Amino acid sequence: MCRVGGRGAPPAVARCGNRTRKPNSESTRFRRVASNVAGRRRALRHDHAMRVGLRWFLLFTLAWLALWTVQLTPLQLLIPLQLDTPDDADGWVSGVVWSGLILAVGGLAGVVAAPVAGGLSDRTRGGFGRRRPWALGGTVLAAVSLVGIATAEGPWAVGLAWIGVSVGTAVASAAFTALIADQLTDQRGTASAVVSSSQALGIVLGVGAIVVFGLSVAAGYWLLAGFLVVAGAAAALLLPDPPEQAASQRARSPRRLGERLAALRDRDFAWLLAGRLIVNIGNALGTGLLLFFLLYGLGLDAQSAEEDLLLLIVVYTVFVVVSSIVAGAVSDRTGRRRGIVLWAAIVQGGAALLLAAVPSLPMAFVAAALLGVGYGAYMAVGLALGTDLLPHPDDHARDLGFVNVSASLGQLLGPLVGAGLVAAVGGFALMFAVGGVLSIVGGVMTLAIRPRAVSADPSPAPA
Repeated sequence: MCRVGGRGAPPAVARCGNRTRKPNSESTRFRRVASNVAGRRRALRHDHAMRVGLRWFLLFTLAWLALWTVQLTPLQLLIPLQLDTPDDADGWVSGVVWSGLILAVGGLAGVVAAPVAGGLSDRTRGGFGRRRPWALGGTVLAAVSLVGIATAEGPWAVGLAWIGVSVGTAVASAAFTALIADQLTDQRGTASAVVSSSQALGIVLGVGAIVVFGLSVAAGYWLLAGFLVVAGAAAALLLPDPPEQAASQRARSPRRLGERLAALRDRDFAWLLAGRLIVNIGNALGTGLLLFFLLYGLGLDAQSAEEDLLLLIVVYTVFVVVSSIVAGAVSDRTGRRRGIVLWAAIVQGGAALLLAAVPSLPMAFVAAALLGVGYGAYMAVGLALGTDLLPHPDDHARDLGFVNVSASLGQLLGPLVGAGLVAAVGGFALMFAVGGVLSIVGGVMTLAIRPRAVSADPSPAPA
């Protein structure tokens, strides 16, 4: 029988009978590091645990509404219209393929930009705040790129300008998402619901304005750029972002590249990212090429296709907003996020499979409603789960950049995968079927995540 310490023995020495043994140095070092990390997590939660008010949520919603509007309106409407080639020698498939390629390249640029910008914002010092400079910078870059794409001609010029839009929105998104982990504990599900519901509302706002007012493609891009500058800058300047010199200093401490990317080796966090990527590819396969489906899958004329696309987006949006708000609130109240994420992905996958089996306009409206229910709940609760799993408290923006990238990359890779599937069979059924299967598989991957409790100190704080 061994005992630690004992009469006359130093505290760090274990006595085993007549033998004296020092504890394993590696084990001691590991326990010390783990204790320091846990201590920083507790300190950070204590410092920032608070409840914010209506003003905070209104500004946060405005920021995300602008970001999602300028990302998804070109994806859903403007870029397909800009690259549509019905009279091309290769037919309409050429426009589908170019759209998928351009959106995928933009997504890859965002993959790099989001975690890099997030990591830099973690290390930013100064009275202007850590997140605000990056939120403003990303907003300006995306707006300038939207002006550029308005005058672009040909797929190469459109693609180059779209990379600028993707990088700018990725940088701003990383900064705004970090505010959830910086400033909230027991309202994370509600804040995450704002992000996902703004995504759906942004599509309606952008596509609706362009279709209802009969704007040209160029005028649509100018409108998006103006909205982003006004709304994004207002939110960045008015949302609280107090300087965090101690946290910035810890984030700036010298570390090897492997330590900087340690979040990707965290088992639960890696499963979250992988599942989120797969589910978003599935969602994009069900929604990203809807205009082409209406034009060439159902044979509608251009005017009818644009009008029906807007109606489908409205149905989708209503269900996304309702399901995200309800699911986010329920997950905050119960703390049981994994189960909601799983069933939400299954609902989304079932909707895509229905559309693959019965490709018709009435079924498209049914599928839009179910896709909205599933995707709204998945994105709201999935983001809240991601903030719960953050492995390194001093690198919130960098690691949440990975969470954002897993979603945006899926949305931008989806059209590329979909274009390949459509080109392979000359129709859309296979694309919807693959989207349904991927959604369900991504949801099941959530079961590999081990539940993790998050302490909260709901002390009141100003909005």
